[in-house]
Amino acid sequence: MIPVRIKSITQIHQLTGLAKPNHPLISIVDVSKFSNESEVNAVVFDVYAISVKRGCNNLLYGQQKYDFDNGLMAFMSPGQVLRGEEGGLPPNLEGWMLFIHPDFLWNTQLAKTIKKYEYFEYSVNEALFLSPKEELIISGVLENIRNEYESNIDKFSQDIIVSHLETLLNYAERFYQRQFITRKITNHQVLDRLEALLDKHLKDENLILKGLPSVQYIAENLNMSGKYLSSLLKQLTGQTTQQHIHDKLIEKAKEKLSTTNLSVSEIAYQLGFEHSQSFSKLFKSKTNNSPLQFRDSFN
Repeated sequence: MIPVRIKSITQIHQLTGLAKPNHPLISIVDVSKFSNESEVNAVVFDVYAISVKRGCNNLLYGQQKYDFDNGLMAFMSPGQVLRGEEGGLPPNLEGWMLFIHPDFLWNTQLAKTIKKYEYFEYSVNEALFLSPKEELIISGVLENIRNEYESNIDKFSQDIIVSHLETLLNYAERFYQRQFITRKITNHQVLDRLEALLDKHLKDENLILKGLPSVQYIAENLNMSGKYLSSLLKQLTGQTTQQHIHDKLIEKAKEKLSTTNLSVSEIAYQLGFEHSQSFSKLFKSKTNNSPLQFRDSFN
């Protein structure tokens, strides 16, 4: 089924059987009050959506399924797909959703900085699990937002609401960092799998044809989104996925330069580079030496 495009907050309220929103560009809704009568089971939002839900084990976000009943916090940016399975919404769905039209952020600093919150591009299985204390904090910020847009709108309203939104997003950033830390064993297993995957890729005899391993290739093989993987690695090691790939390439290049008589061009092609100049430039940026200077240091 082709997803229905949702362009406004009012359209969201109409689709879910809710009353007209109090504000045309921002709304907080109780998901337990969503109507289950709509035949639409897939939507593309042209708005930002932030949710805390329970009992959402038959909702799909992108192509992945929620597989847990506990409380979670998830984020969607405009253009992403949310769909339900046959049978409509689950009967035990609880929680809230905050919808923000991009026009509400127009001419604010948040409009420029919201892209720095990478969790808007995480996959559904990378949602944020909130502790009871964290959920109370988020609920308090949410209530401040609701009280402000439901009161008399004046020239201060937008700035105050945007300030609360920034607080909400910063708390989510903090709680994600906590999640990376508290899942240390699982996350270090991801690091081990990453190293094994890179080793296997760089040993492939068809590497010349396959080319360099991309961040997307690594993330897909680890069943993660590229953004979540890089965020996790930065927390564990201080480096992004791309930096890990480059470090592994340099490690293999050093091995070949010091143990074989292959030319720089041959090594570059064996490692998947289309142009030896690109290889030499990366090598020098990482080691402060050209490949030949590095080789000469062994003579």
